[in-house]
Amino acid sequence: MANGFFEELSALGSETNVDTDLLVEKVKSAMLKAARKVYPNSEENLRVTIDPLTKTFEMYLIQNVVEGEPADENEINLAEARTIDPAAYVGGTVSRRLDIAKFGRAAAQSAKQSIKGDLREINRERILGEFQHLENDCITCEVKQVEAGGTVTLLYHNTELYLFRNEQIPNENLHEGQLVKVYITTIANKQKKPIIKISRARKELVKRLFELEIPEIYDGTVEIKAISREAGSRTKVAVWSRDPNVDAVGACIGKNNARIRAIVGEFGDLEKIDIIPYSEVPEEFIASALAPAKVLSVTILDSEEKTCTVVVPNDQLSLAIGNRGQNVKLAVKLTGYKKIDIKPEFSIEPEKTEEAPAAPAEPLDAETEASLMEESDLGMTEKPAAETPATEANGIEE
Repeated sequence: MANGFFEELSALGSETNVDTDLLVEKVKSAMLKAARKVYPNSEENLRVTIDPLTKTFEMYLIQNVVEGEPADENEINLAEARTIDPAAYVGGTVSRRLDIAKFGRAAAQSAKQSIKGDLREINRERILGEFQHLENDCITCEVKQVEAGGTVTLLYHNTELYLFRNEQIPNENLHEGQLVKVYITTIANKQKKPIIKISRARKELVKRLFELEIPEIYDGTVEIKAISREAGSRTKVAVWSRDPNVDAVGACIGKNNARIRAIVGEFGDLEKIDIIPYSEVPEEFIASALAPAKVLSVTILDSEEKTCTVVVPNDQLSLAIGNRGQNVKLAVKLTGYKKIDIKPEFSIEPEKTEEAPAAPAEPLDAETEASLMEESDLGMTEKPAAETPATEANGIEE
């Protein structure tokens, strides 16, 4: 029984990440609680010994040695006491080993439930103690397993975290042993079993990476004013400097693009990041937000409704809108404007074509006309098949 108990104890410790000494104390407490139900009058005289090293698991009842008949279970006759300890004497005590199996299934089940309850509380406190201060922060985890369904199991200080598909970067292929950064969005169910929710797709992860990688942002010299992100494709970050001598965009890019390259590298180079200079002048901010497209003019239509019209060179129209409207959508989210209407500098009207009048047929001389009629009668000439005019499909690039 002892060997099986300690095997289960070891497995329980590994499963719950609870220190063995703390686990032993909780088991002792549970076993004493169960023993007190069997020996209700001996609460102060019960002892439990658990030693994982020697694999000792024993329970004792401390009994007072008396000369005559014992008054209750807390006393023992001298003769019987000496079968336990030959040196026993009247007025002394002996430790009588109890048979744990005699407690019965109910007592054992009670002890088991008590242990489980204690472990849940220990695990809850451990998780909260480790992660509560990391909420809304970024941590580095190791990829432990990538499941067929798409969920990725990550390991952080012996705690398993789950990165679900909707919080992953599209088209990113994680592999076992890889170190990745994730953002802790929230800790749910704190009162019972805490659930650590993490993400690699949120824009907040980009913000924390900028704070970690760029000293000027960390110390507050440069401030991130807004972020819009389409994970795995493109992100726009609007920055502003409190110090006129510090270039906010340059600080984020770094010498030889080192700083921005390090951040992009965290996403496996799947994502482009545009650093946008923030301006309190809406027209300037909107024009910058549409980078890499060049903007000729911005007209605010309604400052309260947040609508505007932007004019760009004709050759910049597709770039300003972006593939499937991505660039302008990100600009909308970055600036807070509800509608940014992109228009070309010059309207392009379809060219009108007119058919040239057919040239009048020249009259045939009598000899030629007679010759043609003769060939027609003999069936020597054949009317050519009508040709179908070729058509071209005009490709429109977004």
